[in-house]
Amino acid sequence: MPPNMLLSLADATVRFGGCPVLDAVDLGVAEHEIVCVLGPSGSGKSTLLRAVAGLQPLDSGRVLLDGRDQTGVPAHKRGVGLMFQDHQLFPQRDVAGNVAFGLRMHGASKGRQKDQVGELLDLVGLPGAARRAVAGLSGGEQQRVALARALAPRPRLLMLDEPLGQLDRSLRERLVVELRELFGALGTTVLAVTHDQGEAFALADRVVVMRDGRIAQSGTPLEVWQRPADEFVARFLGFDNVVSATVAGEAADTPWGKVPVPEDAPQGTRTLLVRPAGVRLLPAEEGLRCTVAARTFRGTHVAVQLQPEGAPRLEAAVALREAPEVGETVGVEFDAAETVVLDG
Repeated sequence: MPPNMLLSLADATVRFGGCPVLDAVDLGVAEHEIVCVLGPSGSGKSTLLRAVAGLQPLDSGRVLLDGRDQTGVPAHKRGVGLMFQDHQLFPQRDVAGNVAFGLRMHGASKGRQKDQVGELLDLVGLPGAARRAVAGLSGGEQQRVALARALAPRPRLLMLDEPLGQLDRSLRERLVVELRELFGALGTTVLAVTHDQGEAFALADRVVVMRDGRIAQSGTPLEVWQRPADEFVARFLGFDNVVSATVAGEAADTPWGKVPVPEDAPQGTRTLLVRPAGVRLLPAEEGLRCTVAARTFRGTHVAVQLQPEGAPRLEAAVALREAPEVGETVGVEFDAAETVVLDG
């Protein structure tokens, strides 16, 4: 294992009723790295987290922390922090009592507990909240307390299970930026699981997409977004313009007709992805003739659903002032720079 690899899973396998929910997974997390595991419900991402934490024994394979095999090491001796989406705060304790819980378990003096609680509450944006009752906190404030409690013992590895899942979208978007800044300032190594791709892409140095207990793709957010590994990853990321195609040279034969592809595209029978930004609208008499079936305002653009005759629907991303109305007829051309020939 490389010297800076804090966590390593080797052939990690967990079976429920004989069926693998974690299927021979190999994964490493380097020191100070933020890794987000992304996937639909049932993909194995939460089981992976529980296995690393020591809450779920492996049927085979190993979990190593700092190169040491964790087989048989109980959860409370692994030196990792774990934060769940439902906070799991102690309602009978005030904010300080919740944050200091891990410090007390590690034998910290009362003076040290008080100092660290104050520092942590400042860090997570809750200065002066030590004596507040947790029941009177908002969801976002409770999440910050749970984070401070998880960080208090200075864990080698902090693990987050759907950390912002119960918060409304605007609060999630604000907190995810704050979390990334906080982890960067502290140098915290983080392994998080989420089903929210926006959250994962905003928080992570590296995104791991899981499917059926296995890793479907791993890479930087930009790598995964620009080049999904296969049709499953592309559709999971929200891309719907995916079809079978035959690639020859710099063009692909598709149900939408000829579509230009990058010059280095793999050849032969493939799966083709056209991002919505690569579907360009033309006058009705030019290009692929389509009818506007639906349009949805997305804030920065309008997602326009286009129905060509005898071919799958297309989604185009169109500026608000240029978006056609439902029922209009338009033409379509494709941009090779927004087209990806998938490897899988």
